[in-house]
Amino acid sequence: MQRRAAIKTFAMSIGSTLVLPSWANAWSKETLHQSDTLLSTSQEALLAEIVETIIPKTDTPGAKELNIDKFVTLMVADCYDAKAQDTFAKGLIAADDIAKKEYNKAFVEAEPAQKLAILNKMDKSGTDTEKGFIRLVKNLTIQGYLNSEYVMTNLRVFEFIPGRYHGCVPVKAQTGK
Repeated sequence: MQRRAAIKTFAMSIGSTLVLPSWANAWSKETLHQSDTLLSTSQEALLAEIVETIIPKTDTPGAKELNIDKFVTLMVADCYDAKAQDTFAKGLIAADDIAKKEYNKAFVEAEPAQKLAILNKMDKSGTDTEKGFIRLVKNLTIQGYLNSEYVMTNLRVFEFIPGRYHGCVPVKAQTGK
């Protein structure tokens, strides 16, 4: 009886090693996660400007350059419930509406100081949608930026094993007197 189970397990492992490479061969960065159904092209550009306003480019790359907007979109689409996704969508619309109302231009076309003023106004707003949107996007932008490849490799000092061990060091012999 154990011999049959062993043969069955062996056959399944051989079969899976033959099938897996052909199945995983079509994987790519683009086909792995298709989260573009959540936002339109204009909303993607709007979100890119919002995350760039939160973390602008200085002597280090900004959030837009590191594609943090795609991280935010992916996280909202994959990890948040329908209520948070609805708040996210309504918040994008509200940001653009406030820009048009205050400055007579879209958020994307506004000056950096105007964009920051719009986001601050939304943060201090009385509506839960605008506050929830800003908090959600700000938290995900910071999380995505701090966990980006650029920050993890260039700005943070990572030691695989903290503390050094120097095993081969010369030892001075002491003479006992």
